[in-house]
Formats: sequence, structure tokens, C-alpha cells
Amino acid sequence: MSKIYRDPTNDIAILKVDGMSVPSIKLGDSGNLKVGQFVIAIGTALGEFRHTVTTGVISGLGRGIQAGDPFGGNAEQLDNVIQTDAAINPGNSGGPLLNSAGEVIGINVAVAQGSQNIGFALPINSVKEVVNSFQKTGSFERPFLGVRYRMVSQKAAILNDVPQGAYVEDVVTGSPADKGGILSGDIITKIDGSKIDGKDDSGLAKEIARKKVGETVEIEIWRDGEIKNLKVTLQQSE
Repeated sequence: MSKIYRDPTNDIAILKVDGMSVPSIKLGDSGNLKVGQFVIAIGTALGEFRHTVTTGVISGLGRGIQAGDPFGGNAEQLDNVIQTDAAINPGNSGGPLLNSAGEVIGINVAVAQGSQNIGFALPINSVKEVVNSFQKTGSFERPFLGVRYRMVSQKAAILNDVPQGAYVEDVVTGSPADKGGILSGDIITKIDGSKIDGKDDSGLAKEIARKKVGETVEIEIWRDGEIKNLKVTLQQSE
């Protein structure tokens, strides 16, 4: 192994291996997964028991989680991950999540501390996008908006007489959102015409992830009872 390229945003790495012929495994399609679908997780449980195999089902899709080490350091936000009840333990991170055909549909990435049978994996389609981008540019690119937010559900919207969307709690100084005029207290309701509703906790993050670094997007916001449209140019996530 001559080189390691790290992508901390997605919690994956690409390894460059010279002069070796290694077997490969077929990558599947995580775009048509269903809750209840059978899955197999493989990894090195607890960093000690190699080739551990566990089975389960997909418990949820499109989850947003905050992952970190057991001691509370180096936390990171991971969006649109697969939830499974297949046993995933510390040390399993980086192992494949397979479907019944033996195809990789995810990469095991995290386990919920203090609970049983709640593990998470990155969808393989997201990993494919990262790898394809890396092959073209030689670096990991991820667009960055620069807001901290929470979703406004339909119930909350009705109770507070506001639209559904992403309620902006904070704006990063100097970020694209800051430069584009987004303020704390705004509710982001659309991006390039695509509606942001409260059904998905990572809905805003998913829309931004579909864009490219340097792309200018039109963001519809609700502010003090009025709808405004702002132009924001996305930057590279640091």
C-alpha cells in the first residue's frame, strides 16, 4: 500500500496498492433498497474477531446520524445512511453490507451506543459518487452551504403557522449561506425548485449533496411571513 486518501466527511478512505492483484467484490445498487430487506454484515468485530458475519434486515433508510468515537471526540454528521439490525460492533467499520445476492450495498460505519441491534452503513451509491469524483479530480469534493438547521415537520408547521422546511438555527460566518443573505430564523423551503419538507431529517443535506462545488443554486426561504429567493454559490466543504 503506497497511499491513503481520506475523506473524513463521508468517513471513508481510498487506498492505493501497487503491484498486487487482489480479488474484488461486485458493487450493488442502494437506490432501490426496501425496509425489511435481508442483509449480511462482515467485519472484524471489536477489532479482534476477523471475518465476523452477522445477518439481519434493513430497519430504515435515509437516516441522519452523528458519529464519533466512544469517548466523544471527533464527531461528524453522516446523512442518508442505512439502518440495519444486523449486529455491527466497534471494529466492523469499513466492512461491507451485502444483499442476498452477495453484492455490496453499503459500507458499515457506525453503531448506536447504549442500544442493541442498531447499526448504520453508508449507501454504496454514495460511495460510488465519491470514488467517481475522486478519479476525475484527484480530491474529495463536497458542496458546503454553511447552516445549522432542524427540520420543521408538518405538525410543527401547523402549530406555529409557518411552512415546512429547514429552520436555520445558525449561519457559519463567511460561508456561502452567509454571503448569499441567509439569516438565522429563516426557513429554507426549496432549492432549485425542489421542495424541502419535514418528512426527512436530512432532506436539506441530501439536496445540497446533489449539487457541485462552485454551482450557484436558487434557495427559496420564508422570512417573517414573506417568501424570498436568494442566489447562493456553494463552496468546497473543509
